[in-house]
Amino acid sequence: MAARFLQCRTAQRSPSSKLRESRSIGGVRLSRDWIGCRWFGHLAPVQAARRGAKSCMISGELAGGDCLNAGCVPSKALLRCAKLIREAKKVAKFDNEYGVSFRPKRMSDDDDAGNSSEETRLSPMDEVEVDVEVDFPRIMQRMRKLRSKIAPVDGHERGSSLGTQTFQGRGVFTSPTTIEVVEHGKSLGDASNPTLKFRKAVVATGGRPNVPSNIVGLAEAPYTTNLDLFNLQILPKRMVVLGAGIVALEMAQAFAAFGSEVTVLQRSRLLSKGDDEAAVAVKAALEEDGVTFLSGVEVGGVATISRGGGSSSPSSAEDDGGELPLMRVSLTCDERPDGVELECECLLLALGRTANVESMGLEDADVEFDPARGVLVDDYARSVSNPNVYAVGDCVANVPRLTHVSGEMAKVVVQNSLFEGQWKLSSFVVPAVMYTDPEYATVGRPMSPDENGLVAPAPNLDPDEVDVYRAELRHNDRAILDSSDDGGFVKIFCEKGTGRIVGCAIVSSRAGEMINEVSLAIKHGIDLEGVGRNIHSYPTLGETVMGCGLQYINSKWKTF
Repeated sequence: MAARFLQCRTAQRSPSSKLRESRSIGGVRLSRDWIGCRWFGHLAPVQAARRGAKSCMISGELAGGDCLNAGCVPSKALLRCAKLIREAKKVAKFDNEYGVSFRPKRMSDDDDAGNSSEETRLSPMDEVEVDVEVDFPRIMQRMRKLRSKIAPVDGHERGSSLGTQTFQGRGVFTSPTTIEVVEHGKSLGDASNPTLKFRKAVVATGGRPNVPSNIVGLAEAPYTTNLDLFNLQILPKRMVVLGAGIVALEMAQAFAAFGSEVTVLQRSRLLSKGDDEAAVAVKAALEEDGVTFLSGVEVGGVATISRGGGSSSPSSAEDDGGELPLMRVSLTCDERPDGVELECECLLLALGRTANVESMGLEDADVEFDPARGVLVDDYARSVSNPNVYAVGDCVANVPRLTHVSGEMAKVVVQNSLFEGQWKLSSFVVPAVMYTDPEYATVGRPMSPDENGLVAPAPNLDPDEVDVYRAELRHNDRAILDSSDDGGFVKIFCEKGTGRIVGCAIVSSRAGEMINEVSLAIKHGIDLEGVGRNIHSYPTLGETVMGCGLQYINSKWKTF
């Protein structure tokens, strides 16, 4: 079977030949030669089909990949509920400034007798504070309902309707131009496995959570990662989070709002690659919400006290009699150099991601890769060793592991592989957002080709080579009226002595929306004066971005 553009995930075919989803880690996509099965893996063959190319996809995971099933989508559903809980607690306090009260209904004698014709409410003078009760199973039910509403966009049926053929199974390269689809229940080399010959192939197998191998007892413990966190049905009383990045902090704040006692274990400072001031502001906000931080942590070991009625993970506890597992984490930290032991029902590992590049025949395809970082590509998203193989997403070395970056890479691959395009990864201006409350957003150019043409991380900004323009949200009228963003700010970095914007950091309740203006300015060469002279609606938090521009304009004023 020949294919012009082939994309592989990994998939399986049912006896009735209807496609059905299966769980797996790896994947290869064929775009009339693609390998992979992530959301961005779905995007590329669909785009190719829309533009007239024959495309197919090998898929062995749930359609939509991590983003839909265990990442961006379910996490934001939980964060919405957590924010609502925090807001509810503000107005549950007696005599709050918002003029809103929750008054329990007082039952009369007739009500007790079944007659509801007479009812009274507590007088505002009763000064009763109301507890905010959290229904965790209901929160998870809402998440699943909303996730299912989004899912059809990423489904195999949609791809098929647009002309993309999907093979379900595990894609394995058998040569630089062929891929074998290892169907469910079969082995590599089985005579009945389809073999696809491609002109161009795309690897889109994504990544998986990092699990440290040097912590005693961790491998045997019923720990949790993002892959099963969103299957929880019972709220853990205590959660220990190993890691201090985006996933760690988002979920720490959410579960603290739900009522868990949350402790974050950080080896270095929060957001180790982010803005120092932002790290301080975000940490303060989470501490106010009840999250405990331990710094300079060295984990000595994890002991499993109970597996929760025989379950192997917290997500299966409900089926095992409603008991969560119990673990004990032994560690030293700056706060307790003599050592401390923490017990928890949920140990969440949030330590970054590892590329899925094993057991898919990359060696036979002459595709160079790093086992941890991923497939090595040039500035055109093309394998540095096999020009007919491209790669997108979390399985690629040295690119930001963000859904929107993966989606943009898919567009680059279609254009470059099928239509002789010259789109470059180094042209990307990438915003990134952590959806804590307040949010933390940044933007810049994260990639640049090295001397050999290999895509590499762009060098960090040198503080001595940039001018910083900073505006605080405590002076912003909308922030004042919303009683929010007291510690928020916008910092825009410009090439020294000029208005050329090279980066930005924002801490604000709406940082994820505000950052897009700066991203657009960098992408299209609009300098900071242009941003400052752009009229912004009043009152909006976005005026703080304009404020940085006005600072730059004022710095060049002519005076009498």
